[in-house]
Amino acid sequence: MEKRIINPWTWQDARSYVQAVEVKNATSTLYVSGQAAVLEDGTSSDADMKTQVAQALANLETVIAKAGFELNNIVRLTVYCTSTEEFWPHFEVFQSWISKNEIKQALTFIEVKSLFETLKIEFEATVVK
Repeated sequence: MEKRIINPWTWQDARSYVQAVEVKNATSTLYVSGQAAVLEDGTSSDADMKTQVAQALANLETVIAKAGFELNNIVRLTVYCTSTEEFWPHFEVFQSWISKNEIKQALTFIEVKSLFETLKIEFEATVVK
């Protein structure tokens, strides 16, 4: 599989995303449902935003690994968040995870009125191999 990153500018480099990702010769595509801070017993976390971000990313990692895909082959992430104001102080948790896993993804960030129960953030991904 070959990935080509399309970035006509440089400003997005510091924000941990790319404008577009072209994938050639992919043999498989995984569409991951939104992963939130849902605990192993299926209950929703009522933790603070920072804790929920970390748990949601851990859940995303678990699903991708279970499917036999690599995190650095995430090509698209959609983030649903109930409060961007509450999220931004914890952006480094997300950005650190992106950097650590060498992910170059197209990204859309959407503030929503609410998520299920007490959830504050959800990550949806497209992964290729």
